[in-house]
Amino acid sequence: GFVILRKDQAEIHLTLKQDHVASDRNVLHMLVNDAQALYDHLVSSDARIVKGIRDAPYGLRDFIVADPDGNRLDVGQSLD
Repeated sequence: GFVILRKDQAEIHLTLKQDHVASDRNVLHMLVNDAQALYDHLVSSDARIVKGIRDAPYGLRDFIVADPDGNRLDVGQSLD
């Protein structure tokens, strides 16, 4: 019921919760160095994009993707 996902210098630690039900809220917020590259990779992998990539007025290039269970993951890159 526990997994660690690693890519480059990033890690996400996840715990399985048997009665978890996905909602319309983001359950993970992640900052990356290249949001466009990750977005393009996810699109080409047929990931479920909830909100397309954009440059937001709050200083992030961001998008939202859903995992296979419907959990929403918010991904952003600082525009500074």
